[in-house]
Amino acid sequence: MDERPPKSYLHWDEKTITDLSDDNIDALYGRGYVFTRKGKGVMQQTRSVRIDLSKFELSSENRRILKRVGEISLQPVKDILKDYDWSLGKLAKDFYEERFGKGLMSAAKVKEMLTEPAKSNFNLLLSYDLKGKICGYSITYSNRDILHYSYPFYDADVAPKDMGLGMMILAILYAKETGKRYVYLGSLQRPSDTYKLQFSGLQWFDGKAWSDDIDMAKGVLTN
Repeated sequence: MDERPPKSYLHWDEKTITDLSDDNIDALYGRGYVFTRKGKGVMQQTRSVRIDLSKFELSSENRRILKRVGEISLQPVKDILKDYDWSLGKLAKDFYEERFGKGLMSAAKVKEMLTEPAKSNFNLLLSYDLKGKICGYSITYSNRDILHYSYPFYDADVAPKDMGLGMMILAILYAKETGKRYVYLGSLQRPSDTYKLQFSGLQWFDGKAWSDDIDMAKGVLTN
């Protein structure tokens, strides 16, 4: 599983919106746009991936992953502005740097995303607890109908195997349990992104419309 934010993010269009109502944001996500970390209201149209949660059920493979990370639990973090600690940004920076090289994620950017709502599109931090200790996070956007799962990071020294995929599955379950219609999982850009195609109810945006043709998606990624 590749959690890396791409240096050059695949997109066909970019716009900055000022109407931040749930209805407008939902409509734009429905046209393949997703929020970015570039600035407040900045969205890019990409080969977006989402799950229709009315059609989502855990597969045997999903259950196997959850069993391997069975002691991990998810909790939404409230009052991010009040509770932010520098160690959170450092954990994210170290995670991306150690796995994928320098320059992909800075501690300053993480702090901005979580503490400066005038500059950030992301409004919910999911934390992952292992035996009473927080060992991972994902920075997300959430509204009435959607959850955009993005920017996961964790302490690789204590995390169990398949932690990254386990975190994603727990976020999908959280979105379903809290009544969301869709959970968005980023985009399809690299051959390694095929791991996103394993979920029931999955759809991907081909530039014009949403498709549930998984074989076609695999072909796009591998050709």
